[in-house]
Amino acid sequence: MSFDPMGVAVDWLDAYRAGDIEAILEMHADNAVVHCGCGGGKTISGREALRAYWIDRLRKYPASTLDDLNPYHEGTIMSYVTSAGVMSALFAFDDAGRIKELDCSPPH
Repeated sequence: MSFDPMGVAVDWLDAYRAGDIEAILEMHADNAVVHCGCGGGKTISGREALRAYWIDRLRKYPASTLDDLNPYHEGTIMSYVTSAGVMSALFAFDDAGRIKELDCSPPH
């Protein structure tokens, strides 16, 4: 692995906290999929759908602080605080270090 998965996850949280939609989208692979466990759950894929999803998340649920960060297989698991409470995010990456899959939800 030629990148630091935990570093990428922290960079993602920094972009989320800054409200930087372009940086967030750039961190996702072209075929990225987000599985959101909030409000009944949904799966988001495709560049424009991801843009709409993240714009909504940035507006409604801004992120603040990192709660926890750990390696998870060849990815990262993170918990962070939003206006709705603590969220859990499991990141999987492609070979270039871009997010290929993100599962996020309130912790169970």
